[in-house]
Amino acid sequence: MVLVSFSSVAKPLSYYFEQDTQFDPTIPTPEEVLGYQVGEWHVRHDQLVRYMEVLADKSDRINFEIIGRTHEQRPLVMLTITAANQLPNIEQTRQAHLARLSNKSSKTKDQPAVVWMGYSVHGNESSGSNASLLVAYYLAAAQGAEIDQLLNNTVILLDPSLNPDGLARFANWANSNRGMNLSSDPKTREHVENWPSSRTNHYWFDLNRDWLLLQHPESRARIAKFHQWKPNILTDFHEMGPNSSYFFQPGIPSRKHPITPDENVTLTKAIANYHAKTLDENNALYFTEESFDDFYYGKGSTYPDVNGGVGILFEQASSRGHIQETINGPLSFAFTIKNQLLTSLSTFNAAIDNRQALLDYQAKFYNQANDLANDENYEGYVVEGASDNTRIKHFLELLKQHQINAYPLTKPLKANGKIFTTNSYFVPLAQPQYRLVKAIFSEQKNFADNTFYDVSGWTLAHAFNLPFTRAKSNWGLNIADAAWNNSLETSFSELKNGYAFAFAWDDYLAPKMLNSLLQQGIKARVALSSLTAKSTSGEVSFEPGSIIIPTGLQTNINWVAQLNKAQNEFGIAIKPITSGLTSKGADLGSRSMAVVSAPKVLLIGGQGASQYEIGEVWYYLDRFVGVAPTIVEMNRLGSLELSNYSHIVLAHGNYSNLSDADKVAIKSWVRKGGVIWGHKGGAKFLADQQLLKASYLSRQDVASAFKTTGLSYGDKDHLAGRQRIAGAIFNTNIDLTHPLTFSLKRNTLPVFKNSTWLLEASDAPFVNVLTYTKTPLLAGFADAVNVEQVAGGAGLIAHSYGRGTVIGMTDDPVFRGYWYGTSRLLSNALFFGHTFRANGE
Repeated sequence: MVLVSFSSVAKPLSYYFEQDTQFDPTIPTPEEVLGYQVGEWHVRHDQLVRYMEVLADKSDRINFEIIGRTHEQRPLVMLTITAANQLPNIEQTRQAHLARLSNKSSKTKDQPAVVWMGYSVHGNESSGSNASLLVAYYLAAAQGAEIDQLLNNTVILLDPSLNPDGLARFANWANSNRGMNLSSDPKTREHVENWPSSRTNHYWFDLNRDWLLLQHPESRARIAKFHQWKPNILTDFHEMGPNSSYFFQPGIPSRKHPITPDENVTLTKAIANYHAKTLDENNALYFTEESFDDFYYGKGSTYPDVNGGVGILFEQASSRGHIQETINGPLSFAFTIKNQLLTSLSTFNAAIDNRQALLDYQAKFYNQANDLANDENYEGYVVEGASDNTRIKHFLELLKQHQINAYPLTKPLKANGKIFTTNSYFVPLAQPQYRLVKAIFSEQKNFADNTFYDVSGWTLAHAFNLPFTRAKSNWGLNIADAAWNNSLETSFSELKNGYAFAFAWDDYLAPKMLNSLLQQGIKARVALSSLTAKSTSGEVSFEPGSIIIPTGLQTNINWVAQLNKAQNEFGIAIKPITSGLTSKGADLGSRSMAVVSAPKVLLIGGQGASQYEIGEVWYYLDRFVGVAPTIVEMNRLGSLELSNYSHIVLAHGNYSNLSDADKVAIKSWVRKGGVIWGHKGGAKFLADQQLLKASYLSRQDVASAFKTTGLSYGDKDHLAGRQRIAGAIFNTNIDLTHPLTFSLKRNTLPVFKNSTWLLEASDAPFVNVLTYTKTPLLAGFADAVNVEQVAGGAGLIAHSYGRGTVIGMTDDPVFRGYWYGTSRLLSNALFFGHTFRANGE
């Protein structure tokens, strides 16, 4: 362990820049604004923004812009940087840049390359954002022929912090846990964050997985700006373990997405030579073509690859705090910052020298799109909108944000044996985003290299549980002239008097509307079977799961006004019912009209639990159900009165360290009427505690099915890749009569699987709510051995336990926030988890 003083690690500008670099003395240095040298402290996000504002004010090379705000309302900052004489005409430059992409004859000569510099999407990988201070200073203040050449030939978009909320949390952690004498001990508190870490955003999401999914304001703002410019190069600065060195792309050659053109790899390798040169000159260790891949298009370094640009990932060994002992010796924060600065500058050199090749590649990428589409043996994809207006709207909005057009059908279409109604949409291949369309709808299952750093399948229509198919020809295809643009507004008839009111459970926001009404004191029931009731406009049919609001139960004098407000706010029609006597199904006073109550959810986390999956549950409940869960760490559970909660949710994690007293208390709480939900590791805990009456196969059980005889040591990584399910989409059969599946219409439901922990189907009747089909793999890679073991297994098991209910799911129903199909299972558990009885044995 090394003890050093702050003064010995604080580095002046001369440490970071070459001695002959000249700077304009009228441009403030970072130290002059922050009050300390870069690397002496971890920069706070507010300090970072302030320095960028000062630079923009002092330099005629920089435009400062706030392009959005985070969940915590921190500004998302973008600097646009180019030569001073070009900046006033930056909009004309932007339009000319985009014009090349829709005009095969457009000239690219003399046009600037667009370079996007993005730093620290993971908040606790902060050397990138701290380096952005120096990069911005260099671009604003450097003088001489080299900087003139750069600014005359490029437009630089500098995003100093892709994750402001995470960066702010980490700066506070690192700065508040150091002393005047720094400890390099890896075990000191400064280097070991509490749960949850600052890697993530406000809701504990990994924003580097959200470029495609766009669930968060940070990503939506960034993608909007990305498509305003369509950069030629996009950099993505990260950190990795302290005992590593420095990585830059290309990654593992065999693991690029097959849709990415080979020329992208050629350009990536050409750019890599510049990073190698500068790191060689500084005697810094580095590596390439290992560990990281270019497959999943939802990451910052790969999203550009399917948009005509070149994404570059950088990974710097992390000091985490201010200095840390490693296998390579003491690693200082200043050193990590310098490496990120060096490769930022080498990126600029690469952009200048390869400007014409980058511009020509991007123009060809887009201008060939229609020709490539015409060579395909199908025209595009047809997607069924179904009866859930919110779900299809969010799906189409997602496509639109990626510049993908979808056209409403004007007549029904029969495609591949299925009838698609006029509530369906056609997504043509022949559009500029041809490659991204293919990637979003891909159901590819085998690849040249079946080992993946991240997910191998992300078919968006499956995630939204929307039936879709390829349209093989234009015959019979009648579509609107204009693409969908969400310009229509829905209006509803004003509700007045009635015996009761009711609304369908179909819409994705129905749980949120119900919870809002319940929170306002409105009393409601759920219909456990279908019925046909009398209305002012005739008879109206309601499916199981419909919410009934009887007039005779209400005590709030403003309750009808609240109904009117709700249907307009949530876009869900509420129907008046004139009689409690129905023509079909149960009458409104029947026992099959079960009471529904506003859920009080306890979400258990802490060390050992996945902050990502707990964050996903929190995000779903908060955004789409209007429920504020009580989130507690495991070590605080004993201090709670469990009777204050109606539901306990155990997301993925290891809960075995809960005390015996806590385990007994949970069992007693369920037995008295509580509803407990667990998925993945949470379900394993329930099974281990014999709360969930089910058997399972552990990851080790599943791995043991692979034959290992005759394998050499060199086969080790390949075997590990086969044994994993890194992230693929599987199909399940569902019991449509079960309250947990209310609102689902098809008898199959795609689920996302990224674990080989498997529940076995129960022999007990009425408890297997989801079971995997006989041939379950829909998209992404899973070895045949794993697929065979998944087939026929349980996806979700639910049964009674005393007066309570236990629900266990093999997979994460709210994966990365975009699995709209399976997330309904969780909200159904919140409102209907008490409405069924089934013995698990």
